[in-house]
Amino acid sequence: MKDYLIIGKIGGAHGVRGEVRITPLTDDVRRFSSLKECMILDDKERLKEERKIKSVRFDDTRTLLKFEGIDDRDEVGKFNGCFLAVSRENAVKLPKDRYFIADLIGLSVVDATRGELGTIKDIMNSGASDIIIVKRKGKNELLIPYLNAIVTSVDLEEGVMQVVLPEGLYEIYE
Repeated sequence: MKDYLIIGKIGGAHGVRGEVRITPLTDDVRRFSSLKECMILDDKERLKEERKIKSVRFDDTRTLLKFEGIDDRDEVGKFNGCFLAVSRENAVKLPKDRYFIADLIGLSVVDATRGELGTIKDIMNSGASDIIIVKRKGKNELLIPYLNAIVTSVDLEEGVMQVVLPEGLYEIYE
């Protein structure tokens, strides 16, 4: 388990005073409002530097962030394409039975009837619900709705997600 969570990707500069556009990689964009410090990671998720946040604002559909000590568009440009991350200690506290996607990736998915189906490759949001993408050896990926009626338990320590697939769902992918 990583000791940090990626919460956004840094886009280009916004304006001339050192603000950057952020593409949120979190389900709650308001999370940025309380952000005081962050880690900047390169595209291989290696730490470039740690920075304090001076301000965050929201402009229509954009999240705009300003780092302390950077007041120039060219200087902030060096972070273009980098990831914005927070330490787990500074991450938002999740309610019971909620998980960070980063912690679910790689878990083994086990169906009550069929046994092990594969491992979680990713979780995507489809609007109505999240979709679990299960990577299977030698077969097409399996897409499973992340619903309480289907996902019966998640055990991060054991690395297992237990599911009960609805009738016919498995057969679609065979």
